[in-house]
Amino acid sequence: MNLNRISIIFTFLFFFAFSYEASAKHIIGGEVTYICNGNGSYTFTMFVYRDCDPTTGGAFYDDPAYFSIFSQVGNNYSVVNELLVNITSQGPISPPDDPCVIPPSNLCVEEARYTFTVNLPVIDGSYHVIYQRCCRNNTISNIQNPEDSGATYTVEVTAEAQAVCNNSPVYNDFPPIVICVGSPLFFDHSATDAEGDQLVYEFCAPLLGGGPLGTTENPGNADGCEGVKPITPCPPPFDPVQYILSTYSELDPMGGDPQVTIDPVTGIISGVPNIIGQYVVGVCVSEYRNGVLLSQVRRDFQFNVSLCETTVDARVEFDSIISAQEFVINSCGNNTITFGNNSIQQQFIDEFFWTFDINGTDQTFTEWEPTITFPSIGTYQGILVLNPNDPDCNDTAFINVNVYPEIQADFTSAYDTCVAGPITFTDLSFSGAGPNAITDWLWSFEQGIQGTSDEPSPVYMLNSPGNIPVSLTVTDENGCQDTELQIVPWTPAPPILIIEPSAANGCAPQEVVFNNLSIPIDSTYDIVWDFGDGNGSGEVSPTHTYDEPGVYDISLQVTSPIGCFIEDAWQGLIVVRPAPIADFSFSPQEVNSFDPVVDFTDLSFEPSFWYWDFDGDGVSYDQNPTYTFPDTGTQQITLIVTHASGCMDTLIQFLDVVPRVTYFVPNAFTPNSDGTNDFFIGNGITEGMENFTMTIWNRWGEEVFQTNDPHRGWNGKKKNIGRDSPNGVYVYVVTYTGPRKNNFQLKGFATLIR
Repeated sequence: MNLNRISIIFTFLFFFAFSYEASAKHIIGGEVTYICNGNGSYTFTMFVYRDCDPTTGGAFYDDPAYFSIFSQVGNNYSVVNELLVNITSQGPISPPDDPCVIPPSNLCVEEARYTFTVNLPVIDGSYHVIYQRCCRNNTISNIQNPEDSGATYTVEVTAEAQAVCNNSPVYNDFPPIVICVGSPLFFDHSATDAEGDQLVYEFCAPLLGGGPLGTTENPGNADGCEGVKPITPCPPPFDPVQYILSTYSELDPMGGDPQVTIDPVTGIISGVPNIIGQYVVGVCVSEYRNGVLLSQVRRDFQFNVSLCETTVDARVEFDSIISAQEFVINSCGNNTITFGNNSIQQQFIDEFFWTFDINGTDQTFTEWEPTITFPSIGTYQGILVLNPNDPDCNDTAFINVNVYPEIQADFTSAYDTCVAGPITFTDLSFSGAGPNAITDWLWSFEQGIQGTSDEPSPVYMLNSPGNIPVSLTVTDENGCQDTELQIVPWTPAPPILIIEPSAANGCAPQEVVFNNLSIPIDSTYDIVWDFGDGNGSGEVSPTHTYDEPGVYDISLQVTSPIGCFIEDAWQGLIVVRPAPIADFSFSPQEVNSFDPVVDFTDLSFEPSFWYWDFDGDGVSYDQNPTYTFPDTGTQQITLIVTHASGCMDTLIQFLDVVPRVTYFVPNAFTPNSDGTNDFFIGNGITEGMENFTMTIWNRWGEEVFQTNDPHRGWNGKKKNIGRDSPNGVYVYVVTYTGPRKNNFQLKGFATLIR
């Protein structure tokens, strides 16, 4: 049986091709450790991990890699050494040989090791060994802008570590990079410390380093702090990666439920990743001696949560897990349990059985999902075995069954049914585990409203009347839970009536919204409003319009569905002031550009003050103004009148100032060059005239003159340049378009006299 097998396969789901010699978008993690050789000599080792799948281009290692060593005294950092370190060793990481897992054909994971020794004299401060590189895969799910986010691999040699020639912890194994979605994860991420110091584990945020500059898409200095290959690496402090906070954090880097966690004492990472994706994860191991922190080793790596092709995997429905294949099932108050079998894949499972130790006797069950009755409260062990006779592809799930005493949630409620007030809830819940076994209470009042309590017997004021659902969930020391839901009929009358009119002082006609702020109240209550003007309403918060000026008293009566009554009145609450009515006329009714002067006559009701606005071109405060419009077209005239009470009214009317043109043609002319009447030409107001044409014809139908300029006349010569035309009568035709696009035509006779 594969007792140590967890449904994990080492593979990568990276789909973006490698670009630029320093881009390295398939570097997936790394860490730095050190050994103290004595006399200030230290050997540092850095592991960097990459995807070497040739179909995606893989990622190139730096060879040599650029390291910087900074000294830190207080908040001051100084470069004490810079090194170019070649790869010490390089090779693949082999996936586990598991006959029950079908690995992807493009599986390729590789690590590179860099090792160097330097002398670091003891100082009253720290040394920081730093390597930086950009960038991460843009398919990462849990951090912001991963394609522009690089990594810093660093370790600090503290003053305390220098003083005792300390060796840093070293991680025992590299974590699985891909885990199967929905499968329990149980990975021992512990480290070994040469001196046996206390080690404490935690999830921590990986560090940023470098940036996108220096690529084809992001030109710039590739060797700078924001470049893809910083030379020299930049000093601390370093910013952490930015998680997508709505779903992920450094302590919850993979999301999901139950959350993946790390045990601070053992370093075991466990949980059930159930969201497919690619996740940046950081693990820190801190080393303490006699309560003093000596060092911290930070590992930066990636998990891929993926669908896995596992042929045989023993799984059961569980309440919690102890390890990858050990499950806990709890039953509260019920000795009979039906076990859910979630094993995969059934087509590869030829045999199976369940075995439970019941009262010292192993009992075997061969149903896929057996129903078993246990004799009493207690803890029982069992196993689910798949393919017991297959030496290569079998699996076992270990099962711990806890049969706990029953738990029952119950409560009562007490309140004044007629006058609204708080409700006292009393817990009557019971646990068979003992009189004080209940440890947690969760009350929920009014669905959809954030009203909860964790007190055993809370006092709560409801907000809305009706049949209110109230639930109590209790939990005992065994983790057993039960929920009681009761409907609390709460329809008392409000203890006080509170109203808020939208306008208490206004001008007639005045619309008022009476906001009823009394609690509790809704449409099931009998409501009687009296607005003081002979009108009323039965609505909770009605709207009423006062047409006449006056001072109005308001009263309100409320009767609850069970007959509880309350009333109140407000004397002189609403004041409605008299208002004018704006009105005016004007003369003449037809106005044109020849005579744009208009007389306005006020016809308003009870005005005391007038304000006239003539289309924004002029104003007047006269009662009956006269105004000359400077332009043609539609004009907006606004009259605002004010009553002695301060109330106002507005009226807007429109009038049209019609643009006009005139064109008059003579009936004879004398082109004898005496300076008088030498041209046949029209006169008039031609502004706004368009498409003008004048043609003149002799008695034989020959055109002797044509123009499109109303200010150009005929001089008696043919086309104004030929020979003189003889005396006689000629025919003219004039056409043009007016300002309002209406067409005009003039025809007549022009007599030429020399």
